[in-house]
Amino acid sequence: MTDLPYRPCAGVMILNRAGRVFVGQRLDSTLEAWQMPQGGIDPGEDALAAAIREVGEETGIAPEHLTLIAEASEELRYDLPEDLVGKLWQGKWRGQRQRWFLFAFTGTDADVDIQTAHPEFRAWKWADPAELPDMIVPFKRALYEDVIAAFDEPLRHHAQSRP
Repeated sequence: MTDLPYRPCAGVMILNRAGRVFVGQRLDSTLEAWQMPQGGIDPGEDALAAAIREVGEETGIAPEHLTLIAEASEELRYDLPEDLVGKLWQGKWRGQRQRWFLFAFTGTDADVDIQTAHPEFRAWKWADPAELPDMIVPFKRALYEDVIAAFDEPLRHHAQSRP
């Protein structure tokens, strides 16, 4: 497993006006797990462009309803559990190395439509950022703790600026 590379990926934390984060339940999972939008970066694609593309593909949110707040200062990684290596992504990757972005969502719930051309989520909701590590599949829990830590300052600032 350690001989395999990490899949390049973009991850996105979308924050609504109430300071809650978009999470979706994957169609391909029977677990009660929720996750933020994320996906592979295509060859030659910029990480920010991949993040915006993934948001559209997974949530239906148009770019005009997103305002970039922050980008994590370093890539974050996670390893797949041994029983999933070789089963996911045609066995080419050991996990993902991700560039994470924090966006403010300027639209309304009506601007979210998970019934996209290639749906990935069966349900969605807004969640408190502190709850995210307990909502994700266990092997990504440390990653989500790292994402929250990476965006600690802008999340605190956003919470203080709410009416």
